[in-house]
Amino acid sequence: MKHYDVLVVGGGPGGSSCARELVRSGADVAVLDRATFPRLKLCAGWVTPDALQALELAESDYQRSFLTFNRFHVHLLGMHLKARTVQHSIRRVEFDDFLLERSSAPVINHYVKNIRREGARYIIDETYSCDHLVGAGGTKCPVYKALFREVNPRAKTLQVVTLEHEFAYDWEDGDCHLWFFKDKLPGYAWYVPKARGHLNVGLGGMATKLKQRGGDIKRHWARFVSLLSERGFARNVEYDPVGYSYYLRGNVDVVRVENAFIIGDAAGLATRDLCEGIGPAVVSGIKAARAITEDVDYRLDDVVAHSTESFVAKKTLEYAFTG
Repeated sequence: MKHYDVLVVGGGPGGSSCARELVRSGADVAVLDRATFPRLKLCAGWVTPDALQALELAESDYQRSFLTFNRFHVHLLGMHLKARTVQHSIRRVEFDDFLLERSSAPVINHYVKNIRREGARYIIDETYSCDHLVGAGGTKCPVYKALFREVNPRAKTLQVVTLEHEFAYDWEDGDCHLWFFKDKLPGYAWYVPKARGHLNVGLGGMATKLKQRGGDIKRHWARFVSLLSERGFARNVEYDPVGYSYYLRGNVDVVRVENAFIIGDAAGLATRDLCEGIGPAVVSGIKAARAITEDVDYRLDDVVAHSTESFVAKKTLEYAFTG
């Protein structure tokens, strides 16, 4: 049985950021992930300047698909608003692979099925052991399921369901567009162009509200892609959307149990207004690493819970999604 100081389960931005910080501190760490990188990852793929700062990543150091937006187009209640901002889009298939390689941590292709505690160690599938365990495996993280589900249950009212598709496309409009509450969707739809001729389109809604309204995410998808075609955003596309689910920021009181930690979507950290998860995942991963190496408290209550700077916008969207 191979033993490590720390095992990180999940190689996304949160897991790789945690691993990188641990490697810097001299810890013997490995990342376990069921996928072989680079791998397809469903995500709109926009990254905030704050997330890049937390990653200590300059655009000049990232020689892969990277596009900067200087404004968002917000479509709301028949209005078309243009919001000045600086945001970036990446392709997660490239971004996650880059960050994981940059971490310098060994990556083991392994599907974690069983976790148990034996003395001061955690035993993973009777194959690996560690003194500290970090759950970075997203909504379905095995560390959350094994060690946190009972002590930190997720609120169903904070669950988001999505459909999206990323594909090669010679787009003409290089801005990001967001449609809020279109056709009574309790969420929003997006059009996010990517550098080097790719496009991500999708939509997400609050699962409980969608069910209460008798809505169907697939019907919303059909209306949305029809709108994209009619308005010239994306024509003659054969869509093959894939769905996934995650949770908005809720209770973060129990994110450590003994020497086990959860970060990112495993802890339910997506922002309560724009449902952005990369930034909170990165920050929580770094915090977990420092809690391990510096023996400090691991707290996530100071991790940003909103993406927008406008008080009115953040509270309006938060109420619409979670109220």
